[in-house]
Amino acid sequence: MNYKEALFFIGKCLTISYEEHNKIAIQELIKTNTIDWESIVKVSTKHYIFPALYCNLKRADLLHYLPNDLVEYMKHITDLNRERNLEIIEQAKEINELLLANNITPIFLKGTGNLLEELYDDLAERMVGDIDFIVSEENFTKSVEILKKNGYLRTETGLINPVISKHYPRMYHETKIAAVEVHIRMLREGLSQYFNYNSIHSTISKHNSCYVLSNQNKLVLTILANQFNDFGYYYKKFSLRNSYDAYLLTVKKSATIQNHQHQKIRHLINNYLSLSAYIFNSKKIACKEGFKEKLFKKIVLTKLKNSFFRKAYNNILKSWLYLYLKTKGAIRFMTNTGFRNYYLKKKLGA
Repeated sequence: MNYKEALFFIGKCLTISYEEHNKIAIQELIKTNTIDWESIVKVSTKHYIFPALYCNLKRADLLHYLPNDLVEYMKHITDLNRERNLEIIEQAKEINELLLANNITPIFLKGTGNLLEELYDDLAERMVGDIDFIVSEENFTKSVEILKKNGYLRTETGLINPVISKHYPRMYHETKIAAVEVHIRMLREGLSQYFNYNSIHSTISKHNSCYVLSNQNKLVLTILANQFNDFGYYYKKFSLRNSYDAYLLTVKKSATIQNHQHQKIRHLINNYLSLSAYIFNSKKIACKEGFKEKLFKKIVLTKLKNSFFRKAYNNILKSWLYLYLKTKGAIRFMTNTGFRNYYLKKKLGA
C-alpha cells in the first residue's frame, strides 16, 4: 500500500460516522485482509489523526476486523490523548479566568477552541499541540505580562517584534501540559487585514465559560492556517487533521464561507474543500468547483502519484519562496523604520 492509497483509505475512514457508502466500502476492504496497517499507522500519525481514526472505526463497530495488537495500541494512544486534552481544557479555562479577571477576553483558536466547543464526539479525536488564543492589539502586551507573572516562560530567547509576527513566542509553564501562544494576528501579512480580531470579535460565541470563533470563522482559520500560513496552497499540500476539522464544521455545524468578503479567502477555501471532498469521498462538503479548484486538485494528486514531479515542484517552489521572502524583507527594511531597527538590533546581538 503506497502513501496515496493509505491516505485515501484513512480519508474514507474519517467519514464513516456520517457517510454510509464509505462505511460499507471500508468494511469490505478490511474484510479482504489486504490492508497494510503499518502504512496506515505511519500516515495517520504523520497527519496527527491517529486517535480520530481509532474513534471512527470504533463508532462504526469495525475494530473486530483489525489485528488485536493494533487495536490495543490504538486504544492506548487514544486514551493518552484524551487525558492530555482534558488537562488542556482545564489549562485553557485557568488562562481564561486569569485574563478575564484583568478585563481581557481571550478568544481560543484552532484545536483548543474546538475542544472547548465540543466539536468532536470524543474529545480524544483531536491531537492538540499548543493552546492558541487571540486578544485585542491593546491587550496583547498586557496578556503576555500577566502570564509571565503567573509562571509562564518563553521557550526561546531573542528579540520580539509583534509587528512582524502573528504571536508572541511560545510560552510554557513547568506544571502545565501545553505550551501557549498569545496571538495578535491569526494570519500572515497579505490576508490579515481581511481576517483579524476586529473582523471576528462581533460573532464569537461562549462555550464552557470560554469564547471561541463562530463556526464560519473556525472554518476559515482551519483552512487558512494550513493553506496560507504554512504555504500549503503554494506547495500544493494539505493536512488530514485540518481537513477533518473542516469536514466536521461543515457537516455537524453547517459552516460555510459563501458570505466571506474577500475573494482570495473564498478561493483558497474552495480549493481546500474541493480536495477534501475528493479524498474523503464525500458529497456532504458544500463547495464551488471551477477551473482553479480542479487545477489545484489535479496538481496535488499528481504530486501524490509522481515522486519525481513532487520533488521537482517542491525544490522549484522552495527557491522561489526564498527569493520572494528575501526581496520582501529587503523592501520592508528600506521602508519600515520599526522593522529596520529590529533587524539591526538582532544582527548586532542587542
